[in-house]
Amino acid sequence: MKYRVARFQSLAVALKELEPFIRNGKHLQIGKPFKKFGGMLSREVLANWLLCVAINSTDNRELTFSSDPVGGDGIICDSATGETWPTEHVMVPRLRPGETGDGEALILKAIEHKRSKGGAAYAAGKTLIVFLEAGAGIWFPNKVARQLPNPLLFTVAWVVGLHGVESGEYVYNVTCLDISDGVAPAVRVRVGTDFDSWTVNRIQ
Repeated sequence: MKYRVARFQSLAVALKELEPFIRNGKHLQIGKPFKKFGGMLSREVLANWLLCVAINSTDNRELTFSSDPVGGDGIICDSATGETWPTEHVMVPRLRPGETGDGEALILKAIEHKRSKGGAAYAAGKTLIVFLEAGAGIWFPNKVARQLPNPLLFTVAWVVGLHGVESGEYVYNVTCLDISDGVAPAVRVRVGTDFDSWTVNRIQ
């Protein structure tokens, strides 16, 4: 059975469409779902975009993404091979003024929340993406990866979050919590001030 999905013409078009929501900031936290994009939230669209541009750069892939017709949080697609990876997302909310928190503990708590939501059947074959809005300071990917529950249930877990705004450029960290090669791969995605270009650099 074939399903109809929504997708952007390109990752460049997707970024331009995301610009007002990224600049707004608050929409990423509490904005309403996009009805024309399968009910996805702006932060879910942004997170999937970040994964695609990060992996395309580091692994020389041709990833893009679409809505999920069966209710998930979007599907990562390889245009060259036809492979697909359904995603599930969870957010670590931004801390309120005066609040303090441990970034690593907050990430692990969010993962456990999503993991316990539906068990193995719910998580099987899916990529879990944590959208970090905590503002909880420095956290160490290798340390978090070593504390992941076993079994994780999801195929793999990623963490994406805003590193900062530098000279008008929005800079994001994209980290895969997989230390099978010794370290958890992490890149920094820098979005140009005009929102029609970006660069990706490996940081770990």
